Amino acid sequence: MPTGISAARKRKNRAIAAETRIGLVRRARRINRTLAEAFPGAHCELDFTTPLELAVATILSAQCTDVRVNLTTPALFAKYRSAYDYAQANRVELEEYIRATGFYRNKTSSLMGLGQALVEKYDGELPHTLDELVKLPGIGRKTANVILGNAFDVPGITVDTHFGRLVRRWQWTDEEDPVKVEHAVGALFERKDWTMLSHRVIFQGRRVCHARKPACGACVLADDCPSFGLGPTDPAVAAELVKGPEREHLLNMVGL
Repeated sequence: MPTGISAARKRKNRAIAAETRIGLVRRARRINRTLAEAFPGAHCELDFTTPLELAVATILSAQCTDVRVNLTTPALFAKYRSAYDYAQANRVELEEYIRATGFYRNKTSSLMGLGQALVEKYDGELPHTLDELVKLPGIGRKTANVILGNAFDVPGITVDTHFGRLVRRWQWTDEEDPVKVEHAVGALFERKDWTMLSHRVIFQGRRVCHARKPACGACVLADDCPSFGLGPTDPAVAAELVKGPEREHLLNMVGL
């Protein structure tokens, strides 16, 4: 692959810019199939064993890496095993357990409020619907979709910063509002594919399509990406930017 954007690439980009709705759907689904090959083990990277643990971990993940959350939650989950435990928690003690995740005072309020709401309204159990989940303290639409898709097998699209950035780069939508992004992207796919699509896109955003310097020259989606060239197109340079345990597999897919 040349270091610059070739004439063929420019023609491809013009074709994408002029594509029909059917063309967009086909390209989006082709990207999803390629990502499925790239990340066959894509999954929620927060550690959990129960729906409540996933809800707590997702609340803690706001403005914090999944790695840091996963280092924090083993001790937390050993201490707080039920909604009743969070409802009755000592604030100062709970704050210390989650301090490393940042914004720990607000997160403590959310966790205690969540526990109290679950005890009062749902006998300590998480509800299974989006409408019910988003009314709980600390749970917005993104968190609700994470819970539904990964704890209850209810398809949902998780629009985090990675997801929003990538779908706009791929010109699936130009919406900025997460709810509008969710609806726009959801319309391109069958509902059953939503949860895994979310995981794959987020994996791609974390491993390859970085915010500041995407690894364009080593990307499995280069042929279908209208934003090719935002990052280095030289394969050797781009390869150095690819991260994660799938790195060797991803580079093999593009012949590096």
